[in-house]
Amino acid sequence: MSAVRAAEPTPSGRSGPASFLPRWDVDEVDGAVVVIDVIRAFTTAACAFAAGADAIYLVGTVEEALAFKRRTVGALAVGEVGGRRPDSFDLPNSPVIVGRADLAGRTLVQRTSAGTQGVVAARSATRLWCASLVVASATARAVQASGLGAPTYVITGIRPDGPDVNVDDREAAGLIERMRLGQDPGIVATAERVRTSEEAGYTLALGDSHVDPGDIELACDVDRFPFAMEATRTDDGIRLLAVHPDGRPWPSARAVR
Repeated sequence: MSAVRAAEPTPSGRSGPASFLPRWDVDEVDGAVVVIDVIRAFTTAACAFAAGADAIYLVGTVEEALAFKRRTVGALAVGEVGGRRPDSFDLPNSPVIVGRADLAGRTLVQRTSAGTQGVVAARSATRLWCASLVVASATARAVQASGLGAPTYVITGIRPDGPDVNVDDREAAGLIERMRLGQDPGIVATAERVRTSEEAGYTLALGDSHVDPGDIELACDVDRFPFAMEATRTDDGIRLLAVHPDGRPWPSARAVR
């Protein structure tokens, strides 16, 4: 892994330290916004691109996902409610299961309880990335290359009725920010804290049709993929694409599988 060279923000960029916020505090946040979901939404999304998916549309509800699927020929619904795949969805929110699928040329629609909710909430972002450990370096380079200065990281795993700390997403955000600043990212220690987090244990207990036993190990594989994932708002919805750090579309994420 190569270090990310830190640079001064452009005159229009935000100076000062990065921010780390729960999803309900980001609706008016502009600038560079990075929505984090390690276990498992944006690990699953990266694996979908590596399996050949062309685009992933991100939505907030099951109903929105099914409506998108009905109006989009060949679209597949992926995701979860409470960690479990809805009966009407084609694929669970499992990076291993999704990564094994033949998704060449397919469009997906994803709904999850944390990650996609953070994307929907970040409606004022100037540019918006979705990230997890498997795309950490590419995300750090993309944010730095944007010239927007210090980013805001959306820690989607924090629940309104739970503790104000989410270990896996906060650890991943910290690692990406250290990479952006050219600091020692602490890859081994970060991966171990995610691997042994409460969220990891909860996820592995969901059951075979909702999780693969290898999901957590895959989620802890820092820099498994060389692309970043950028979301944009379109007439069809919030579209996520695999991209180069400079924002150019990744020609074929399947090539890095």
